[in-house]
Amino acid sequence: MTEIKHSGGFAQRLCFGFIAGFLATLIFHQLTLTLLWAVNLAPFGPFSMMATKPLGMPAVFSLAFWGGIWGMVFALIDCRFPAHAAYWLTAFLFGAIFPSLVALLVVLPLKGKPMGGGWHPPLLVTAFLINGAWGVGTGLILKLLSRRAANHQ
Repeated sequence: MTEIKHSGGFAQRLCFGFIAGFLATLIFHQLTLTLLWAVNLAPFGPFSMMATKPLGMPAVFSLAFWGGIWGMVFALIDCRFPAHAAYWLTAFLFGAIFPSLVALLVVLPLKGKPMGGGWHPPLLVTAFLINGAWGVGTGLILKLLSRRAANHQ
């Protein structure tokens, strides 16, 4: 179990999960991508403002929206993560594995790109690290939101 029990209702937990995942995308995910881009490891740059289809929304905000959706999933299961330091490792692994697999095996083929992005090591390492950082960030923000809500009750 986590150090903080879930406070509030189901809807509040989902809302906190969305907020945590959205913000973790803009902060942890994109800053990790910035570092990987700076050392020439990442095959694409951070904070993309390229318009997405069909809505024409900047890619970074579309990504943050989906980070929020993943944050809702995270918020529903993080109570099953181990406590203390193992929580953070589990949060990293959740982010590194599940969103990365969906991106590589589902999203890229839907966009007409090869499955796994052609299995290029820089892409795989980038996906693992930026999504793992997202997981840690989501866990941190979720804990902060939950703690704040518990203190105001």
